[in-house]
Amino acid sequence: MCRVLEISASGYYAWRVRKPSARAKSDEQLAVQMRTIHQWSRGTYGSPRMHVELNERGVEAGRHQVARVMRTVGLRGVCRRKGWRTTVRDQRARPAPDLVNRNFSADKPNQLWVADVTYVPTWTGFVFLAVVLDAFSRRIVGWAMATHLRTELVLDALNMALSQRRPGDVIHHSDQGSQYTSIAFGQRCRRHGVRPSMGSVGDCYDNAMAESFFATLECELIDRVTMRNAREAARELFSFIEGWYNPHRRHSSIDYLSPADYERRYHARQHENTPLVDHPTVHDTGKLPSQLLSP
Repeated sequence: MCRVLEISASGYYAWRVRKPSARAKSDEQLAVQMRTIHQWSRGTYGSPRMHVELNERGVEAGRHQVARVMRTVGLRGVCRRKGWRTTVRDQRARPAPDLVNRNFSADKPNQLWVADVTYVPTWTGFVFLAVVLDAFSRRIVGWAMATHLRTELVLDALNMALSQRRPGDVIHHSDQGSQYTSIAFGQRCRRHGVRPSMGSVGDCYDNAMAESFFATLECELIDRVTMRNAREAARELFSFIEGWYNPHRRHSSIDYLSPADYERRYHARQHENTPLVDHPTVHDTGKLPSQLLSP
């Protein structure tokens, strides 16, 4: 064997008794942590998010080391699939103006929402998912499922967002699908002070943030899980959105934080910057605290 491999016999026996190097031991320990994180991420994290998650858990590892070990042990993220058309424009309806112009930045929550509809294949046919996403944190603030593409679907998603967030003045940006240009949807927006905004026809970049979420959903869930019927689809989507995406999934565009953590950090900073209010005391008013409530 040594002659075939063109190595010396002494070198072969030295290799057999040689202890693992420090690098090999480090890679082995790192691989254990990475397998745990990869399973926790539902098998979706590639090396960039894996690197951030390791550092957050107190594991020191370089970006290139993480990528190398992932290749060695066969761990990798997921890729994306091709799309399918869910937008059908009503030629008779008048669309809302584009208030976004591809600028999806927001300085605070409930300033800009983006919305869209996608399909979810099951053994018994397609079900459709409508979402409302807060552009500030990428959080899904409203979502609904149905076996049809009628206006009620997007209304249910909007109602969930309104009940959860109670915005004062928010832009709702979508495509020009007939559900969003319908009279019922426009009336609901006016009733709650929501300003509709719509991109141009046939241009995915005009609603790129919503398309980005659907690409994530498709490659991390839909393409990897078989759903037999609408009930299973609802269960899997609830688990993905409320159990994984909103509270845990890291986003490179928001400092590799999850949507929930990013909003928590924003509110903490707002609280720190809020000046203290001097409340009246007994010495200031000559009244007991209970008497301050009396006219």
